[in-house]
Amino acid sequence: MFNASSEGFVESKKKNYISVEDREDILLETMDSGGTSGISVEAYPRLSTQDYQNVALLVVLYLLQGIPVGLAFGSVPFLLKSKLSYSEIGLFSLATYPYSLKLIWSPIVDAIYSKRVGRRKSWIIPIQLLTGSLFYWLGKHVDVMFNQEKPDVNTLTLLFFILIFFSATQDIAVDGWALTLLSKNSLSYASTAQTIGLNTGYFLSFTVFLAFNSAEFSNKYFRKEPIDNGFLSMGSYLTFWSVVYLLVTIWLIFIKGEDATHSSDEMDIKTVYRTIWNIYMRRLIVVLLVAKIGFIANESVTGLKLLEKGFSKEDLALAVLIDFPIQLLVGYYAARWSNGPQPLKPWTIAFYGRLFFAAVGMIVVYVFPTDKKISTEMFSLVIASTVMSSFMSTVQFVSISAFFTIIADPVIGGTYMTLLATFSNFGGTWPRFFVLEAVDYFTEATCKIVKDNTTSIIQCVSEQGKTICKDNGGTCVVHKDGYYIVSIATITIGTILLLGFVFPQIKALQTLPPKMWRLKK
Repeated sequence: MFNASSEGFVESKKKNYISVEDREDILLETMDSGGTSGISVEAYPRLSTQDYQNVALLVVLYLLQGIPVGLAFGSVPFLLKSKLSYSEIGLFSLATYPYSLKLIWSPIVDAIYSKRVGRRKSWIIPIQLLTGSLFYWLGKHVDVMFNQEKPDVNTLTLLFFILIFFSATQDIAVDGWALTLLSKNSLSYASTAQTIGLNTGYFLSFTVFLAFNSAEFSNKYFRKEPIDNGFLSMGSYLTFWSVVYLLVTIWLIFIKGEDATHSSDEMDIKTVYRTIWNIYMRRLIVVLLVAKIGFIANESVTGLKLLEKGFSKEDLALAVLIDFPIQLLVGYYAARWSNGPQPLKPWTIAFYGRLFFAAVGMIVVYVFPTDKKISTEMFSLVIASTVMSSFMSTVQFVSISAFFTIIADPVIGGTYMTLLATFSNFGGTWPRFFVLEAVDYFTEATCKIVKDNTTSIIQCVSEQGKTICKDNGGTCVVHKDGYYIVSIATITIGTILLLGFVFPQIKALQTLPPKMWRLKK
């Protein structure tokens, strides 16, 4: 709710009409003066037919981005865990870095395009064709790579690095398109479309794929005679999505047009690169870079530790299955909540929640039964902690995305949104590699092997060491689990950062009027 006291506003109100431009100026002036308004500016206005279609298009485009993201961030590490160490999985995590480094090439995406094709379609169309082609090639070869006794982590990292690079580039173009695809009074739906699309894509590539890839799940629900393979292989899954990418791209080429770019919106690459550093956001960038340290161990390692202790992939996928509809509902209401005078208040509250459930996740791993006999109570505890942690993550994601949409300048829409999203993503990516490395570094585990009246002690921290130990009739004994050391350290650092730095900075930043975030002309 905003009240305006200007004569111009009163005159417009008498006419029962306020233009989009007038409302935006009034809103900026009112926020700048710290006043409150008498007119209600709807956070979620009624959509026109055109806006409904455009929101649906955004959902589809974000969903396609979520497919490779769900594989690289979710399914692949789980599939590799039985054959690779935490350090080697940490190496694979480098494949996710393009999503956090896309700022480097986002000005190019903003500045170079074909006027005939469209500013955003000039990138979305070729990127989707390349992604679909790589999906098709992987569909023919990826199963062989995963079925090796020790998968080639370097090759897999490179291939998924390329996939995530394509997905990140598409994200730049789609984020920029969202700012002009929707009418100005419907921009609040952009973050909702992003939440629904990305979560759906991630859900399909993580929960649904892991469940149908599991032999146990497939034998239980789809087969009369059990076999060793799951109902859905990685190869067939990627081949299916290669076809979907092709169909959506054909639709974009021949059916969906893009409005012509106004000359006032055009910038050359040099200007864009120079301009982004003039944006009033240096403190926000620092906040985004350090904000996720507190719960990075929980989100990177806790699920893998549960698998290691005997919690099945399909049961873990069930947690995400339960969580999926909750995320969609939470995403909608979190976006509405974020359209008030304190748009980052949900983000701050959820920060406390994520730290709390990071501690809960560590406790769940600690009390998890070593005999792999999981009671109903323990199963419920794992599901509840997983769902609540994800619940808090969704609130933060939607809140910060809504804030980005509010402050982004459409002149360099793709770059502006990418600049903000890049540092937000990188805040959760750069610690991941070091956390996974640290788990192995601080872990101490040995195996006693007795062979030919000779006793030897070997290290069994890595999966290879565990395999050697098991093959020689030994038992791997963990003397010190680095997971707990790393978890306690990250939660402690995250709490200190929240109270001493993040919260004071966010409190100050969200009071700035939107025009303070615009480019200096």
